[in-house]
Amino acid sequence: MSSDKILIVLGEPNSTFSEILLRFFKSSNFQRTKKKIILIGSYALLKEQMKVLKYEIKLNKISEIRKSLQKKINIINVNYKFDKPFSKISSNSNEYIESCFKLCLKIIKKNKKFSMINGPISKKHFLKKKFPGITEYIAKKTNSNEPVMLIYNKNLSVSPLTTHIPIKSVSKYIKKRKIINNITKINDFYKSKLKINPNIAVMGLNPHCESIDPVSEEKKEIIPAIKYLVNQKIKVDGPFAADTFFLEKNLKKFDVVVGMYHDQVLTPVKTLFKFNAINITIGLPFIKITPDHGPNINMAGKNKSDPSSIFYAFNFLDKIK
Repeated sequence: MSSDKILIVLGEPNSTFSEILLRFFKSSNFQRTKKKIILIGSYALLKEQMKVLKYEIKLNKISEIRKSLQKKINIINVNYKFDKPFSKISSNSNEYIESCFKLCLKIIKKNKKFSMINGPISKKHFLKKKFPGITEYIAKKTNSNEPVMLIYNKNLSVSPLTTHIPIKSVSKYIKKRKIINNITKINDFYKSKLKINPNIAVMGLNPHCESIDPVSEEKKEIIPAIKYLVNQKIKVDGPFAADTFFLEKNLKKFDVVVGMYHDQVLTPVKTLFKFNAINITIGLPFIKITPDHGPNINMAGKNKSDPSSIFYAFNFLDKIK
């Protein structure tokens, strides 16, 4: 079932997200989008931020989804007390952000024909170490087991088996069952939503896929998982040494690269595509996208941020099956 409406949680109020959204709304791309767009956040704050950023855009303030209009920037207000349009990030916005997510998920629960885009949040202030990232936070709120982070670009996507955890803890999470679960979900997503039977590469954990330990993670967990998946007719290969994998001749062979830890695959993909990528959470009862950038408070209010990722997000949602 395709989504005909996009709910956008504005997220951390003291970030660059409002700026990149406004750039999209001022572009011709907005007029071409096929979906209804409904923002969830502070109407008053967004109006004040528009003044700072020098945008004159009309907002259609609504009280319920059925009043939303095509080709309009609809917004359902969530009250938020603020002194300035842009301030330092703190825990003061936590209750507001929580209310935005709560309302969004309540709407989606009633109608599955919605997709979701969420603005960035502060892991330090909002998540407070209760969740590794927004991927796990939304999964918990929707009772979804073992979500998968996919950094998507049509030419090459990457997925870290472990997300925002300390590097010293990574090896404890490299398990055959988790590898099988993640790759199966990625494969199903590509086949059902993108109509692609993907070629998937799997990275090793250790340098050159070797270890001085008697039994390496490659031999104990990764290789057995790959063999199982191949027997399930999933097109997967590896493990590959990460230091030489991201060469052009290798990239042409694969649609997705599954890494063992966050920076192993996110560093090269961001080097390759910069902000032309989106963070998709697989394993939820709906499509959820986070633009591939953080709050970036140092750039907030300056009108200098790269909006490529939000353009990529809307383009993706327009084309998804």
